[in-house]
Amino acid sequence: MLESIPVPQEQIEHLQRLVDGCHHMVFFGGAGVSTESGLVDFRGQNGAYNTPSEIPLEQVYSHDFFFQRTDEFYKIYRDRIRCPSAFPCAAHKKLAELERAGKLKTIITQNTDNFHQDAGSRNVIELHGSVYRNYCTKCGAFYDIGYMIDAMGTPYCRRCGGVIKPDVVLYQERVKEEDKQAAKEAIAAADFLLVGGTSLKVQPAAGLVNYFRGEHLVIINRDPTNYDRKAELVIRGNIGEVLSQIEVK
Repeated sequence: MLESIPVPQEQIEHLQRLVDGCHHMVFFGGAGVSTESGLVDFRGQNGAYNTPSEIPLEQVYSHDFFFQRTDEFYKIYRDRIRCPSAFPCAAHKKLAELERAGKLKTIITQNTDNFHQDAGSRNVIELHGSVYRNYCTKCGAFYDIGYMIDAMGTPYCRRCGGVIKPDVVLYQERVKEEDKQAAKEAIAAADFLLVGGTSLKVQPAAGLVNYFRGEHLVIINRDPTNYDRKAELVIRGNIGEVLSQIEVK
């Protein structure tokens, strides 16, 4: 359970005015959006990468580790596919509401958990892929998350026997060019860019913020980011708690 962080009322009112006045809002988010759903983030103070482990997770979640030590990869990955008790949080739900109201045009996420779609969002760019999509490394056959959860040990293709790989971007792999281009175009077209739940440290995703040419940049994050100085408004808090106070008109 995340500790609640009080946010000054004047900051909430400032954010409300920006939401009321925008016509083309884009949201760019990371792991911090889903921590309020019960998932562990990566780079926060208590994140997965700061938790002692026998094998560093940045090594486990790499292209080489997957193909060279596949069985070990799945022993660790399987426990992190999705927490059964985790569901979309207030942030996911409010963003979906903003989309239905015509305010929010695009969500760009670094997460792979599908929570935005579960909450009802439709225009979602998944920069780092999704655990809901999995493909055979030999024949390309598709497998859903249910197959991956039910498989014992390393999952193999029923068609050809090849190893199945999650459609997620591992270290040493590139973000799909079409996803990166779509994100660039969405951010460039926005008049209001809302960044939330991300440290803005992971490249090339973090660099996408530089394509913003609109008037209003807002960052909501528990910890400071290197882009704070560029923002009109920086709110230190839990994004779900902050967005739940915003009224969609």
